[in-house]
Amino acid sequence: MTTDGARAEPSLGRMVELPGGAFRMGSDRFYPEERPVREVSVGPFSIDRHPVTVAEFRRFVKATGHVTWAEQAPVAEDYPDADPESLVPGSLVFEQTDGPVDLRDVRNWWSWTPGADWRHPEGPGSTVGGRERHPVTHVAYADAVAYADWCGKSLPTEAEWEYASRGGLDGATFTWGDEFAPRGRMMANTWQGEFPWQNLGTDGYERTSPVERFPPNGFGLFDMAGNVWEWTVDDWAPTMSLRACCAPPRSTERFPRKVIKGGSHLCAPNYCLRYRPAARQAESTDTSTSHIGFRCVIRPS
Repeated sequence: MTTDGARAEPSLGRMVELPGGAFRMGSDRFYPEERPVREVSVGPFSIDRHPVTVAEFRRFVKATGHVTWAEQAPVAEDYPDADPESLVPGSLVFEQTDGPVDLRDVRNWWSWTPGADWRHPEGPGSTVGGRERHPVTHVAYADAVAYADWCGKSLPTEAEWEYASRGGLDGATFTWGDEFAPRGRMMANTWQGEFPWQNLGTDGYERTSPVERFPPNGFGLFDMAGNVWEWTVDDWAPTMSLRACCAPPRSTERFPRKVIKGGSHLCAPNYCLRYRPAARQAESTDTSTSHIGFRCVIRPS
């Protein structure tokens, strides 16, 4: 929900202009939903250098009075099977487990947390103080669209996002090449250790990290792998697998699902090796979590 407010002027100052072109999209080496590998073309566009940060989102909220989905109580009619006591403002927060758990049930590590939102990423009592340069989280699809509209931009298509993520390395496994940690250097904020109970923190972070802390890809773009998943405008085709690796399934299908890209700080080789350009997941548009953010694009008129 956004009230009337001054619209920001579109700016390319913190964006990277890309020429577009043809590339090989997808992968046949990992998960079924990434297949088949096919040649896709995109037109020229500009894309944010990094995910939208807490500071940037705060300016949007201050200018517009926007209230995110996580800050509004769910409507009972949309969730007929929900416990009425759970229909309060809140969001999904990751909770590290004490030991190994059944990886087939994401509810083992995701917790619906009343009061969790972009200002309180771990719930009441937590703040974003000192995290102004971290990607904003707990933003549902409509929140990302509202921000993009305000600043005269759009969310990327899945093809645009993957083209940008590859940084010119057509067919490479990662945004930086085929080796996960070249010469021992960590290239992204991902999970090291056994998910969801053993976080070794080799990359220096247990949750989100400030943007631009890891090397950019070949196009000069940061955080295209790990840190936070990112919304795209593409619908998730109904024929695709809906096995969720990232958030609990909803008890209703009243909301469409969109493709999210990039993986997050919670992606681990033993469970969700999705910090790769080809990786993709479905996410319901009414969902907000502690590991989903977004970035924007501008296309030529």
